[in-house]
Amino acid sequence: MSNSSLDAIDRKILETLQNDARIRNVELAERVGLSPSPCLRRVGMLEKKGIIKGYATLVDAKAAGLPVSVFVSVTLEKQVKKALGTFEKRINACPEVMECYLMTGDADYLLRVVTSDLDAYERFLIDQLTRIPGVASIKSSFALKQVAYKTALPLAALEGITKS
Repeated sequence: MSNSSLDAIDRKILETLQNDARIRNVELAERVGLSPSPCLRRVGMLEKKGIIKGYATLVDAKAAGLPVSVFVSVTLEKQVKKALGTFEKRINACPEVMECYLMTGDADYLLRVVTSDLDAYERFLIDQLTRIPGVASIKSSFALKQVAYKTALPLAALEGITKS
């Protein structure tokens, strides 16, 4: 199922689940205009096709004791398959790394890292990041304030796309 094959009901299901993943199927069906059985089948198909990847609990990082967010630009010595694979394997093993993107532009990777304080970030930097083979440079930018944070995709933007 490509993005363009999501119909209006699929989008309503996804929008509703993004806002409340704990909603009961009966209420979900009512909100999207289906009876419970077809609604459950559609959710199952969205899961099977990988459009719904899973369900999660969103935790407030500050309230949980992880108030420091750092955006880290990493440049490798060489951008070759082996170096990329090594970096990605090692970075995926770091629990502090919340997101990691292979980038175009000046840096090869952009990371979002959360820690409890500056000392914890320094330990992460020295004990983990700088020890990954092939890392040439690291630039850290500390977030002062989170202005916007969303987990729900803007599915309404797909409304004009028709099935192919």
